[in-house]
Amino acid sequence: MTERVDQRVREDRSPLDPAVLAGAEVFARSWATAVIGSSYVPMTRAEVAQHLQDLTELLVAALFAKPFRTAPGHEIGSRLVDAHFTGTDTLGRTVQLLGDDLLADLGFPGDERLTSRLAALQGALAAGYARALRERTLAEQEAIRAAVLDARDQAESMLRASEARFRAMFTEAAIGIGIADIDGRILDVNQALQDMLGFSVDEMRQYNVRDLMHPEDAGSVWRLYDQLIAGECDHYRAEKRFHRADGEQVWTHLTLSLVRDDHGEPQYQVAMIEDVTDRHLLQNRLRYQALHDPLTGLPNRALFLERLGRVFNNRAKHVRAGLCYLDLDGFKVINDSLGHDTGDQLLVEVGRRLDQSVSGEGKLVARMGGDEFVILVEGSSGEQDIVEVADRVLTALEAPIRIAGHELSVSASIGIVERQLSGTTSADLMRDADITLYWAKADGKARWALYDPERNAREVARFTLSATMPRALERGEFYVEYQPLVRLEDSTVTGVEALVRWQHPEFGRLAPDRFIELAEETGLIVPLGRWVLRKACEEARRWLEEFGDSAPFVSVNLAVRQSRDPELVRDVKQILDECSLPPHHLQLELTESAIMGTADEPLEALRALCDMGVRIAIDDFGTGYSNLAYLKHLPVHELKIAGSFMEGLRAENEEDPVDSQIVATLVQLAHALSLGVTAEGVETPAQAARLLRLGCDTGQGWFFARPGPPENIDSLLRGDL
Repeated sequence: MTERVDQRVREDRSPLDPAVLAGAEVFARSWATAVIGSSYVPMTRAEVAQHLQDLTELLVAALFAKPFRTAPGHEIGSRLVDAHFTGTDTLGRTVQLLGDDLLADLGFPGDERLTSRLAALQGALAAGYARALRERTLAEQEAIRAAVLDARDQAESMLRASEARFRAMFTEAAIGIGIADIDGRILDVNQALQDMLGFSVDEMRQYNVRDLMHPEDAGSVWRLYDQLIAGECDHYRAEKRFHRADGEQVWTHLTLSLVRDDHGEPQYQVAMIEDVTDRHLLQNRLRYQALHDPLTGLPNRALFLERLGRVFNNRAKHVRAGLCYLDLDGFKVINDSLGHDTGDQLLVEVGRRLDQSVSGEGKLVARMGGDEFVILVEGSSGEQDIVEVADRVLTALEAPIRIAGHELSVSASIGIVERQLSGTTSADLMRDADITLYWAKADGKARWALYDPERNAREVARFTLSATMPRALERGEFYVEYQPLVRLEDSTVTGVEALVRWQHPEFGRLAPDRFIELAEETGLIVPLGRWVLRKACEEARRWLEEFGDSAPFVSVNLAVRQSRDPELVRDVKQILDECSLPPHHLQLELTESAIMGTADEPLEALRALCDMGVRIAIDDFGTGYSNLAYLKHLPVHELKIAGSFMEGLRAENEEDPVDSQIVATLVQLAHALSLGVTAEGVETPAQAARLLRLGCDTGQGWFFARPGPPENIDSLLRGDL
C-alpha cells in the first residue's frame, strides 16, 4: 500500500519549498486555535503554538517522504498525549482540521494522491494517540488498583496515609472511577466520571450498577459481571455504552475489578471508565470510508462480499438468494468521447437510480468497480423475484440522463443467478453471475440473461477443448476421414474430401463443428491444418501408386487463418514434394465469404498455388455475398454448392421449384466461367438424378458414402461396394 501510494505522488514540490513551509505555519496556527482550551496543557499559548508547529512540520515531511510511511503519524499522536492534549474534543478537532484544511493550506486542494496519504496519516495519528492514551490510562489504572490493594493490606497505622493517597488519585484521575458494593449499590464516583455521564455524586448513589445496563450491551459484558461479583474472576475489560444525563450516548472502555476482604471474599467493585467516544466515531467514519464507494456513496466490493459471506454463514436449510450482476453498455465510449468527469457524473446518477429502484429489506446495491454494479437479494422465493428486480433496473435506466448539456442514453446488461444456498458457495454465486453477465452482452446487450447450467456446461466443455487441443495434436488424438466426390454422369469417384475428426479421451468422437472454430480462435488451426494436409497428401500418394490414373484427387479445407498464413505456399509445396504428389491431385477448399473477402496478399498466395497446379474450390457457394464480377478474376477451379439448396430436391415425387432454379442458375454461372460444379448434401437417388439433369458435374453426400477411413475409399475404387 505504502509503495503504491508513493509512486503516484507528484514530485515537483518538497516539504522545504517556501510555499509549503508558509502553508504549514498557517495550518499550525489554525491547529493551535482549535485545540487550545480543549485540554489542560501546562504550556503557554506561545509554547503550544511552537509545539504544534513542530508536529505540523513532521506531518508535512511524512506527507512528502519517499518512501511513504505512516510511522510519523503514530509519533505525532503519541506526542500529543505526552504533552497532555487529552481533552475529549482534542482528537476529533485535530483529525477534522487535518482533513479539511491541511492540503488547502499547503496549496494542494483536491490532490487525490496526497489525500490518500493524508487519510493514512490521520488513521496512524488516531492509532498512536489511542495507544499512548491507553498506556497512560493503564498505568493510572494499575496505580489505582495497587492503591486499593495497599489499602486492604496495610497495617492500621498506614491506613490513613493509604486512604489519602487513594483519595488523591481517585479525585485527580483523568479517567472516570466508580466504587460499588458487592450488591451493586454505587458508593462513590470521582469528578471525571461525573463529567463523563453528567450526573452528580448524589444522583449516581441512587443507582445500582445494573441500572446502567444499555439495551444494546453485548451479553458477554453482564455474564462476566455476574462471574466477577461471584468471585470467579478478579477483573475484566469490555467496550460499553452509557446513557448520559442529557440522553446522549457515551462509548467507553470499561475495566471492572474486584476488591476482596481479609478473608478473600468479594467486598467492593471498582470501575475505571475511559471515554472513547471520539475514537469510536472516528473508527466508524474510517470504516464507512473503507466500505463505501467514494463516487456514488454505494457499498463497495468489500462491503458487498462481507454481506454475501454473512448470508452464507447464517444460511438455514432451503434459504435462497439471488444476484444481479450489472454492467453498463457502451460506457467506455462515453468516457473516451466526453471525458472521465462526465463518465463519473453518469455513474453517480446510475447509482442513484439503482438505489431508488431496488429498495427494501434484504436487498443491497453495491458498486463493484468501473461501470459494474451488483444487486444482492436475500431470501428470494424463486427466479421470478430476481427477474422482477432486473426488469425494474432496466426500466429505471430507460430515461435519458442530462449531464453538462449532453442528453445521454444508457443501458445495461444483467446476469442473473438465483438458487438455494445449501450446496453452493458465495464464490460459485459470483462466478456464475459474472458468466451470465457476459451471456447477456453476447446476446445483444440492454437485457438480462438467466443462468443456465446446461449452457454453462457447454461453455466449460468448450473451454476444456480449447485448453486441451494443443496437446491433443501432439498425442495423436486427431484423425482424418474421407468422403468421395462422385461424377454424376457415370458414378466414378474422381476425388475425396479430407475431414478431420478428434477422438477426445473425455468427450469421445468430435466432429469439426465442435473444435474448428476453437482452433481458429487459438491459432492452432495453422498447425492442425498443416497436419491434415500432410495426412491427406500421404493418402493421395498411396492411392496414386495403387490405382494409377483412376486415383482420386484429395480435397482439403483451408481455414481463413490458414489462407492468410505467409508460409502457406511454402508449406504446400514442401508437403507435395515430400509426398511426391503431383499438384493437380490436391484441391484446397475455401468458404465463399473467406475467398471473396481475401486481401491482396492472401489472394497472391492462392494465385501462386494455382500456378503451381493445385486446384482451388469455393465451398458452400451460394450462402454468402458474392461479387460475381470479381468471381471471374479469382484463381478458382470448382464451385461446391451448399447443401441447403439440396433440400428442395430431395423428395421422390416433386421438387422445390425455387431450389431447382437456384441450383440451375449457379450451375450455369459456374459453367459460363469454365468452373466445375459439385453439389453437397446429396442423400437420395432423386436428388442425384435431378442434379445430373440440372448439369451438376459432381455430387457429394450420404447417398454415395458417409465419411470414413481411407480403406472405405479403397473399396470404392476397387468396386467392392
